[in-house]
Amino acid sequence: MADIVKQILAKPIQLTDQVVKAADEAAAGSFKTECADLKSKTEKLAALLRQAARASSDLYERPTRRIIDDTEQVLDKALALVLKSRANGLMKRVFTIIPATAFKKMSSLLDNSIGDVSWLLRVSASANDREDDQYLGLPPIAANEPILCLIWEQIATLYTGSIEDRSDAAASLVSLARDNDRYGKLIIEEGGVVPLLKLVKEGRLEGQENAARAIGLLGRDPESVEHMIHAGVCLVFAKILKEGPMTVQAMVAWAVSELAANHPQCQDHFAQNNIIRLLVSHLAFETVQEHSKYTITSNKAMSIHSVVMASNKPNPKPHNSNNKGKEDEDKQNRTQISHPMGDQNPYQMHNVVRSAVNQTQSKLPQLQNNTKSTQSNSKQNLQHQQQQHISLPGSSIKGRESEDEATKASMKAMAARALWKLAKGNPPICHSITESRALLCFAVLLEKGPEDVQLNSAMALMEITAVAEKDVDLRRSAFKPNSPAAKAVIDQLLKIIDKADSDLLIPCIKSIGYLARTFRATETRIIAPLVQLLDEKEGEVSREAAIALTKFACSENYLHIDHSKAIISEGGAKHLIQLVYFGEQIVQISALVLLCYIALHFPDSEALAQAEALTVLEWASKQGYMVQDPSVDSLLPEAKGRLELYQSRGSRGFH
Repeated sequence: MADIVKQILAKPIQLTDQVVKAADEAAAGSFKTECADLKSKTEKLAALLRQAARASSDLYERPTRRIIDDTEQVLDKALALVLKSRANGLMKRVFTIIPATAFKKMSSLLDNSIGDVSWLLRVSASANDREDDQYLGLPPIAANEPILCLIWEQIATLYTGSIEDRSDAAASLVSLARDNDRYGKLIIEEGGVVPLLKLVKEGRLEGQENAARAIGLLGRDPESVEHMIHAGVCLVFAKILKEGPMTVQAMVAWAVSELAANHPQCQDHFAQNNIIRLLVSHLAFETVQEHSKYTITSNKAMSIHSVVMASNKPNPKPHNSNNKGKEDEDKQNRTQISHPMGDQNPYQMHNVVRSAVNQTQSKLPQLQNNTKSTQSNSKQNLQHQQQQHISLPGSSIKGRESEDEATKASMKAMAARALWKLAKGNPPICHSITESRALLCFAVLLEKGPEDVQLNSAMALMEITAVAEKDVDLRRSAFKPNSPAAKAVIDQLLKIIDKADSDLLIPCIKSIGYLARTFRATETRIIAPLVQLLDEKEGEVSREAAIALTKFACSENYLHIDHSKAIISEGGAKHLIQLVYFGEQIVQISALVLLCYIALHFPDSEALAQAEALTVLEWASKQGYMVQDPSVDSLLPEAKGRLELYQSRGSRGFH
């Protein structure tokens, strides 16, 4: 950096020497006074430039280039004017015309250059070297673009200011980036990302939060996010999520979600730096027991936590055991895995979590070989677990218990939000998330979490299930029917759909629809609540319910006939008829598609005949905006033909 600045300053310093020498030679000419004035100001400028060269290691490069480039142009013009004014001989003076205002204009330009270089020296000086803490003011170069110089000043403070000044500078950049996209671009172009990342890593609490917030605000487009990736944002964020203060970790998680949302191609960069692992660890903290992936380093080595959890699994009670024994067992279970969000409905989610933990541990042969020795030491292990925290390879949990509840809730909300944005459309990341305890965390947080935690968890599940719909391996591994984690998630999604009174409804409907291929024909509890939502007053809810049911009834679903019959048996026909006739246009199309699939797969349905579904399809085939829709184009004629064939044959039986 210092060498670059010295090279930038070399030519202007040479020009000042040339101007001073030419002004001396022109002292005997017609412009003696004017040249003397230019000489005086040039000497002052030369002194400042030499001072800058001595302090080259401290100068902030971006304004240095801009100011020195302008200064060099001014000195070129000054040299040309002085050389012109020293013309000797009568004829040269006669034919050398210098306007009266030329020297005044040049004097003003030199004053501006002096002001610019003086400002550069002040703004680049460290806090200890400045004479006072008064406002630095704006240099003359800022006349046309004052915001640029304000940005320069804040970034320079990030480089050289005290801890408090750097925090204030980061807060100022937050305000600028929030107000205007162009200001954010300028902050990035002028080199603000590197000192902000340094402040995130090394600053105090407030400064770290301000810097992380600024990073999140600056990453508004793919180009800006790419710049941050190259600047090392992933490594810095991983370090904070591992060992930083929780309030800063929450802000960093939010910044990760912003960068991932605005540039999905950066998702893999975060995953490669263990961001997924760290976010899941925060999500699991005081929610459910962490996944064995984070506590077991190999198949032959188990953590204390895993051994304790397995060894304390209660023996099955005989069927004739009394109620008191069962109560003791439930009490012991709650001690092993307490519900983090309270004791309401204490058995439901607790039992799911416990069964999931036990299932994971049953896959470890080392556990089976050492069960007897483990049981003998379980009491000592449990005491050891209570006395110290289990150190996870991916995260540092030291001191997290002492944080207040609001901070913990904020951390979970931002961790869930970051996982939501990172999971979107990314199968490898979704695999990584579902292989951890994240699904169980989402299930628990959907049930008892604060509102923003619930919403972000629902959105994360929606994106994961959207990927699972198209990824067979993910669908089979994460959402297989006998998976306790999957069961817990489905239970919570259905509870929210049954209530149908929260902002979580739409993402939960979508999640169930995405998982349509995972449900067995016997899972009739899934269809009924979705059918009821077809009668919802809000058009968007009815539309999403129709789309979700379509995923059950469409030809791509192996059990489409069973699901179509289930939809009819729950009263879906009459709701679909009403939506096709009287619903909003966007709802009409979705309802029509579902009705067509049901007619195609269950054409001999008496309920369809009684609802006069054939009449509805004939009416729809005459509506231009319906038949022109790509999803209806080929489906409607086929469904209509099937219905005509079977309904005419069975018309006597139906009536």
